[in-house]
Parts: sequence; C-alpha cells; structure tokens
Amino acid sequence: MNPSGLDAVLAFAAATGVAFALTPLTMRLAHRVGAVDLPNGRGLSARVTPLLGGLAIFAALLVAGLIWLPATTAAVHRHGLLVTGVVHWRGVLLAAGLITLVGAIDDRFDLNPALKLAGQVLAAIVAEQAGVVVREITLPVFGALHFPNAGPTLTIIGLVAMMNVVNFSDGVDGLAAGVCAIIAAAFSVIAFDLGQNAAGVLAAITAGASLGFLAHNFHPASSFMGDCGANLLGLLMGTVAVTGDLKTESTVAFALPLILLAVPFLDTTFVVLKRLKYRRPIYIADSEHFHHRLARIGFSVRRTVVYLYAWTVMLAGLALALRFVPYSNHGSLRAGWLALLAAYALLVALASVYLVYVLEIVKFRGRAGSQVARPPVDPGPRVAEPPALAPRRASGLGPG
Repeated sequence: MNPSGLDAVLAFAAATGVAFALTPLTMRLAHRVGAVDLPNGRGLSARVTPLLGGLAIFAALLVAGLIWLPATTAAVHRHGLLVTGVVHWRGVLLAAGLITLVGAIDDRFDLNPALKLAGQVLAAIVAEQAGVVVREITLPVFGALHFPNAGPTLTIIGLVAMMNVVNFSDGVDGLAAGVCAIIAAAFSVIAFDLGQNAAGVLAAITAGASLGFLAHNFHPASSFMGDCGANLLGLLMGTVAVTGDLKTESTVAFALPLILLAVPFLDTTFVVLKRLKYRRPIYIADSEHFHHRLARIGFSVRRTVVYLYAWTVMLAGLALALRFVPYSNHGSLRAGWLALLAAYALLVALASVYLVYVLEIVKFRGRAGSQVARPPVDPGPRVAEPPALAPRRASGLGPG
C-alpha cells in the first residue's frame, strides 16, 4: 500500500490529537515517579516542570503509525545498484520505542553519558536493520556517490548525531517541539513530491505529535519532553531525511535536509566548538546555546523562541522553493524564476547573518558595558518538590 496525501493529513491530525490529550497524563506520571526538571542556572525555566512529555509524542507516533504507515516499502534500485533496501516501518516504530524507553529512564535516573550513547546507538542499529539505510547520495558537481558497504555505518552515525542535535536544542520552552514541527512539515511536503510517500506520512506524524505536545510546552511550559522526547524526535527526523530525501537522484535533494536542519545544526556546532575550545567535555551542558545568548541580551523567552521559529520558517521556505520554484527546465535555466529564487535565498542569508550578528556582536557589546540581566520569568504556580530529588545533571547527550 502506498499512502496518499490524505493519509498524511489524517495521520497528522490524529497524532496532534493524541499527543495533546495524553500529555497531561505524562505530567501526572512524571510527578509520581519523580521525573521532574528543577530550576537551575543553565535553563530558562523558573519552576519545577514534569518531564516525560516524550511518552505522549511516542504514543501519538504509535497510534498514527500503526494506522497510516504501511508495513513495508519496496527497495529502490538505480542504474542496477541498490539505493535503499526494503524499509520495514514496524521496525522503525520498534526503534522509536527503544529510544523513548532509554530517554525515559534517563529522565528519571540521569544515566551516565556512555549509557545514553549506547542506547542511542542500539536504537539506530534497530532502525538500520529495519531498512533505514542510505547507500547513495547525489552531490553538486560530483554527481552520485555510492557507498554500498559503508552505508549502514554512516547511517547509524547520522541517526545518533540527529538525536543529539535535537537534544542540544531542547533547552527552552517550546523550542525543540516547534522547530521539529516546522521542519517535519516541510519534510513531508518534499517527500511526497519526491515520491517517498511513506516517509512523507512519517514526517506528517512527527509534525503532528510535536504540535500536539507544543500546546503544553509553549512558554510558560507545563510539560517538558525530556530526553525521551528529544531523542525520539531526533531519530524520527533522521529517519525521514534518509528515507525521504537522501536516497533520491535529485542533486537538490541532498541540500534540502541541510537547509531544513540548519538552525539546530548551527546551534550544536557552535556549542560543541566552544566546549572544545575551552577544553570542556562536550557532554557537559552549558549556557552558550542560541536561546541562552538571546536571553542574555534581553530577549524574553517567547521572543527568543519566536525569533528561532521565524528563522526556521525562512529556511523551510527556501528548501521548499528549491524544490518547487521552476527555475530550471531540463537543464535550461529560467532567468525570471532563478532571479526570484536568488533574491529569496539572499534574504534568508542576510537574516541568518543578522541573527548571528545579534548573538555574537551585540553579546560582546553588552559584556563591554554592564551585564544584561536575564528577563524575569513568570514562575507560575509552585509545585512541591518530590523528596530527595537533586537537580538533574544535564549533558550534551541529554537536554542541551
């Protein structure tokens, strides 16, 4: 069975509803078992907030996936070479369940980073065994690059990287859920246009589950997704990128995931490079993420998140434009459409440079004068702390 666009819409709606309805239940469970996030100097939250919201996201994935995802999709061959084998989508759901479990355990017991990484690798291996493997990509100038033997290993590394990229970005109310919803929605549209309908449905489910949870996660958040949600969304985003875009013959298709994921990737890259520069372990969290920097120069939590949403929307628009604007006709460029696309790309580039200017230059100007105080955050109703709970030690392999 090849899913249709209507299937994607229905799956999106169902995932949104399930995640929205079940998040309050995960909040009660989190308080009962002691999986809560306590205010600390690194985060921007000022009240005790339950974790485990990722369980609602997984439930939404499971319900919608079992109904609208096919059991398998056929292998893809090109020029006599295997590009992607049969994808077993039930195996992908199994991998999602595994990483959700690992993340939920970490949310409660704060696992050692090595154990978290082992859980991420195991979930990625399960996804790879289910058929989430890319053995060919098409690069500009170079053309198609084949790696039939290294493909599984590269895929596992990429999936683990995506889990940590989302984890790193999950540090302020509504950021990770909102950004993932925007990216996944764009991925879904592009995947359907490329004929990768099952991947398009999975992306739609991911967008819907993120959106349903976001209703409880936008500032002031009443629930955090925790490691179980951030790892899950990272795995799903990586799976969609591999099965929906990277295995296609289009040269532009390789650039699309890079553009769509630019905001979380840039955030992660800047943070990791800074930790390496100062010889700090990359898995020890700090307050150098984009959202922390925006807060330090005076942005409110909501304004911070809206700015990063807007940046993501602009990049998603560029990815969609690269796919749908008819700037080329069988190798012949169309000047008008190409000029329009180039103008929008320039606008996105200028906006990105401006935001980096705000994050880097304005930050240093503020340090040269007086230190900008963090804007007050409405603490909301106080929740009694569970007994004998110490603040969770966040890491790069946990929330950013």
